[in-house]
Amino acid sequence: MDLSAFLLATLVTHVGLAGFVTGHAVLTDGDAGNWPYITLALGLAGVAGYFFYDEATEGGR
Repeated sequence: MDLSAFLLATLVTHVGLAGFVTGHAVLTDGDAGNWPYITLALGLAGVAGYFFYDEATEGGR
């Protein structure tokens, strides 16, 4: 695969994933925080962090 094609595909995918994270936060009335930016930089790791990172906001956990 050509390097420029790979970089373009990676960029398009990361932008799409960041859009998904932002859209999900808007639809669920949640706060996306910094996760769209993290997703732009790290891709699937940012999406996983957005869905599975549990801030201790209730109950003092």
